[in-house]
Amino acid sequence: MKIYTRGGDRGKTGLHGGQRVDKDDVRIEANGTLDELNAAIGVIRAMAGEGHEWQEMLFRIQQSLMVVMSHVATPAALISQNPNILPENLDTYCEERIDSLNGAMRHGSTHFILPGGTLLSAQCHMARTIARRAERRLWTLNRTDEVPAVILRFMNRLSDLFFVMARYEMDKQGAEEEKWQAFLYKKK
Repeated sequence: MKIYTRGGDRGKTGLHGGQRVDKDDVRIEANGTLDELNAAIGVIRAMAGEGHEWQEMLFRIQQSLMVVMSHVATPAALISQNPNILPENLDTYCEERIDSLNGAMRHGSTHFILPGGTLLSAQCHMARTIARRAERRLWTLNRTDEVPAVILRFMNRLSDLFFVMARYEMDKQGAEEEKWQAFLYKKK
């Protein structure tokens, strides 16, 4: 099988169902950002190493992102024809992981944190920001063609999960997070 088709040489690409759209179509932008996020998660997995406590969770998230991408590539009118089953618990899966990691840390979050710290923590922050961008692109798409609500919730929770993972990594290493400012809304 050839990896190239030359079909996109004129700036068009195909959606699930056969429709051709511009390569900078909002749907393609959203999917490209999800693909970038999936690659960033692959970097986290590679940095963490085989046997790391996050491997299974991140593998599951990567698989889920592939299903999400297939749904994003499918116009809402054709979504029933997509053979990939979209799990309904994507957001709650992230919430459970967030709660578990938060419960294992010594200190809660009271400040805005400067991204960085260990390489693994910094990469989690990169994944967090990519997830936020993917969420923004999905909301843009949602204004013109409905995106399943579970996908929108998943992206919101996934960025939160990567924030907590970055903090957990620092806590586990006994490293001090670099704080910027206290959350004003938590002072009230």
